[in-house]
Amino acid sequence: MRYLVPVSRRLALVVALGSLFVVSALGQAGLRRAMDYDNDGRADYTVFRPSNNVWYVNKSAGGFTFQQFGLANTDYPAPGDFDGDGKGDISVWRDTDGVWYRFNSSNGVFVATAFGTSGDEPVGRDYDGDGKTDLAVVRRTGGAMIWYTLRSTDGGFSAIQFGLSTDYTAPGNYDGDTKFDIAVQRPGATAASQSTFYIQNSSNNSFSIVNWGLSNDLVVPGDYDGDGKTDIAVVREGTTPTSVLVWYIRKSTDGGLIAASWGLTGSDLSAQNDYDGDGKADIAVWRDSNGVFFVLTSSSNFSTSTQSQWGATGDYPVAGYDTH
Repeated sequence: MRYLVPVSRRLALVVALGSLFVVSALGQAGLRRAMDYDNDGRADYTVFRPSNNVWYVNKSAGGFTFQQFGLANTDYPAPGDFDGDGKGDISVWRDTDGVWYRFNSSNGVFVATAFGTSGDEPVGRDYDGDGKTDLAVVRRTGGAMIWYTLRSTDGGFSAIQFGLSTDYTAPGNYDGDTKFDIAVQRPGATAASQSTFYIQNSSNNSFSIVNWGLSNDLVVPGDYDGDGKTDIAVVREGTTPTSVLVWYIRKSTDGGLIAASWGLTGSDLSAQNDYDGDGKADIAVWRDSNGVFFVLTSSSNFSTSTQSQWGATGDYPVAGYDTH
């Protein structure tokens, strides 16, 4: 199983063993806000520590937040801007009871909402375009994938069959209309086969089909070119623990390729987000062996790197929640 599992395990998304908010960058806005706890237009370095269930947030505007929240053995990290104040809310989805638990950053109120059932996968994103993260889960049943969404605009509920149970979720704002689109990555017949992305565009309910990457690649969506649309992107592991990770990004602007070797197969977890505040996703990993975020900045056209020590061995970079 490659899709998300509770944070006490290495999560299937692990790539490991065995400036102010730019208004036009709609493809990146939802993911940046989910990890921007101080509303300065930059994602904050954040880790969850399973040994004590504490979220450690290094605010890019200055200061730190330490918050005990969630249970390592049962919960999925599910950050988002659920109250629409532009700041990330600390949030988890609990597999044992299907309940979303969070603290609203706007007023510090604790909220618990039952949505989903054990065995689902949380895919909370802003599907209705109102600036708030919607509660959503994917359920694999009868060979199919069912997307269940609770809209924040009106509290309405939707259930859409899209994808096969063997697909991997890949939601993103691929058409740039402010709403996240339902999308999946479908692996080929073998590990070396090409994978295919299927996208239901929310702007007009049309479908896009794009061949990109290989079956075993991990999906690492983000707006890497700053055009307001999520780019189809994957990261490929090497054959040994010391092999480099290779990122393959298909730019939505022109279909061109961004390719970058960044990270190590045996120790790094993907953690892409907008850390430099330019409205574009940065290529980033968090290294378990030393607790360092390594970031290849989009503002430098991915030619300059930064590193920030935050966390310790055994932690989990919360930004990895969007990797599938």
